[in-house]
Amino acid sequence: KNSVKAMEKELVTCSLQGKEQAVLKRSQLFQIPGSKDLDTEVIVVLGKAGMGKSILVQKICQDWSNGEFSQFKFVFWFDCKQLSLPEKLYNLKDLLLDFLVKPQEGSKEIFEYILQNPDKVLLVFDGFEELHDHEIFSRCSGSQPEKDFCSIKELLSGLIQKKILRGCTLLLTARPKDKVFQYVSKVDKAIEIVGFSPQQRELFITKYFQGLPYSSKALELIKESEYLFSHCYSPVMCRFVSLLCETVLEMGDQSLPSTLTTAFLKFVQQKIIPVQTDVTAAQNQKSLAALAHIAWDLEEKHQSVMKSDLLPSKEVKEFALKYGFFLPFTFPQHSNSGEEEFRSTFSDFVIQNFLVALHIMLAEDIKDESLTKYLSFSSKKKKPHNCLDLVPRFLAGLLFLQDDSCFCSFSEDVKHSTKKQKTFLKYIRRLQINRLCPERLLELLHCVYETQSNYLLQHVALRLKPELSFLGVALTPPDVHVLHSVLKSSREEFSLDLRNSSIDMQGLKDLVGLKNVASFRASLSDTIRLWNSLKQTKGYEMLRASTEKFVLDPFKAKTMKDISDLSELVEIQETVINCVQDASGCSSYEIPAIKNLRKLEFALGPVCGLQGFLKLVEILAAFPSLRHLDLDALSENGIGDEGAKSLSEVFPTLTSLETLNLSQNKITDVGAEKLATALPSLSSLKTLSLYNNSICDFGAENLAKVLPEMASLRVLDVQYNKITGIGAQQLTDSLRKCPHIKNLVMWNPTIPYGMLEHLQQLDSRISV
Repeated sequence: KNSVKAMEKELVTCSLQGKEQAVLKRSQLFQIPGSKDLDTEVIVVLGKAGMGKSILVQKICQDWSNGEFSQFKFVFWFDCKQLSLPEKLYNLKDLLLDFLVKPQEGSKEIFEYILQNPDKVLLVFDGFEELHDHEIFSRCSGSQPEKDFCSIKELLSGLIQKKILRGCTLLLTARPKDKVFQYVSKVDKAIEIVGFSPQQRELFITKYFQGLPYSSKALELIKESEYLFSHCYSPVMCRFVSLLCETVLEMGDQSLPSTLTTAFLKFVQQKIIPVQTDVTAAQNQKSLAALAHIAWDLEEKHQSVMKSDLLPSKEVKEFALKYGFFLPFTFPQHSNSGEEEFRSTFSDFVIQNFLVALHIMLAEDIKDESLTKYLSFSSKKKKPHNCLDLVPRFLAGLLFLQDDSCFCSFSEDVKHSTKKQKTFLKYIRRLQINRLCPERLLELLHCVYETQSNYLLQHVALRLKPELSFLGVALTPPDVHVLHSVLKSSREEFSLDLRNSSIDMQGLKDLVGLKNVASFRASLSDTIRLWNSLKQTKGYEMLRASTEKFVLDPFKAKTMKDISDLSELVEIQETVINCVQDASGCSSYEIPAIKNLRKLEFALGPVCGLQGFLKLVEILAAFPSLRHLDLDALSENGIGDEGAKSLSEVFPTLTSLETLNLSQNKITDVGAEKLATALPSLSSLKTLSLYNNSICDFGAENLAKVLPEMASLRVLDVQYNKITGIGAQQLTDSLRKCPHIKNLVMWNPTIPYGMLEHLQQLDSRISV
């Protein structure tokens, strides 16, 4: 279970450089090294709502129909929204051949071929999170699971558990926070769609308006609205903003709304109002309220699909379909009946979020605690279902729009919203903002931004912690925008931890550029990319400011990429210094992060330990203030004698080193001899740990010889090696000549029983 959580976290918190290196072509999606033909392969595609998971799936199906992915003879695509309907009994044949394709003839022969050749079958389940009741996934049972009738969820369980159609390929799409990994025993490949880069946003918008008379004006208008442009990292939101911009330009306006709430209100208003009369205006108002109630009711029931005949009236149904709020589809009944049911679902998640928020705002029976439960900023409360991430933001925005003309056109009675606004304000004032976790804090910032209330902005800004950590929290462009907004409004100074936050370069530049951001930590690759960009654009003033704010200490290297990035940081130091010196006229300048690095931890593990350490040794001399070098890792780095020899050669350059931890690194007498020869050159060394290596008496003898020369040493730890009584005696004899040493830890299982206690009686500085 812990490895599953770690896997999910790793997927969503890679650095910018790491993400770009991991870009996959569609043709590579089904390439799984070391896979077995007889086993079911499970591929998971993660992505927030609106990131294009369904489009990717459709494109895969299209590519297959055009001759690509020839390893599959059959591809079946299921929309989990449809599978989430009330349970009906199916067998595998019904699911594959009646639910979707309905072949005119030969269905029996086709199904037999599928059963005999499961490796040629691709099953796609799009929107796994729509199957809300994961907990009721039951174990697939029965003597003939392929033929037995059971619920769709039981069928899916059988496929995942590899009891049905074993050997097929399963492709599941889900949202990053979904618990998909808890219900799939083994995932062969997991990728995440992270949205558009700034360049891709501009490309999409340019192509959208291509050929239109206001094409050049459109991109300029959208980029001027920085908040809306930041939302364009999401393909669905990019399309929505482009539609809105098109509507605005056609109406002759010259600016876009400043918030997501007002943008959506304006978009809906422009769609409805131009064609409505006084009579239809009242009806549209009622229809919109009815749709809002339906959206809220479905969410309360954890459903996203409803029967079309359950809509309250014909007018509401026509309104929903005419203005694109609903998408209809047919749902096949059991094959024996030959009938179909008509169902409806919301056209996209943004519309559903907005309508839920609208109902919460308008409903007179939702107030006080029943209102604030939809905000859920408190870490003690669970958030609403994760597909409704925008509901709190829309709700906050709507509560502060009583006097807005767009909003008044949707509701006749908005007076009672004043009470809800007061409830909202009271709730915010009671929040312990400095104790919120990063995710809840970001949600609060989004909601405050939607209100456009200067009072709330200042209220939040005054209560932020001076040290803000977003370590491991994925920061989207909209997250960065609202964070930048509140920090800019504050007079306090802040330090930011942006490591492993997937922040893009523009976002990093914006935050680091704030005058009241006194220091920051970020992934090395992201920081290096920022500095290189500033060099190319000759932003030398910003370059100097960012190098002075950057903090590296303490640094822990856990991958080869960490070592490569650290090496690159040292390599570009000279060019960065030259740029800063030329621009400022300063004759001497050093990057503080490199100059002041005091603690460096190395934890690459046994596979890459020696390779990574040899590369690290090459740059150790670049850190003049290094005081603590720690190579003790739970997974054991195993640098061995070769690593010890390489390290000993650079000892003379490590003049500030006070603590050296070489525990659990498979160092033998050979390595100990090399270390001992060079140890006296570590003029500041106070603590040396060689715990749990393979040092024998010869190594102990060499260490004993140099101890009197190590005037700064206070603690030596050689326990859990292979030292016998001979080596222990030599170390004890040397200890008498070293009054500066305060503690010698040397319990070894190979030292005869009672001897260590005897030596301790001779010198109390020996620990057993």
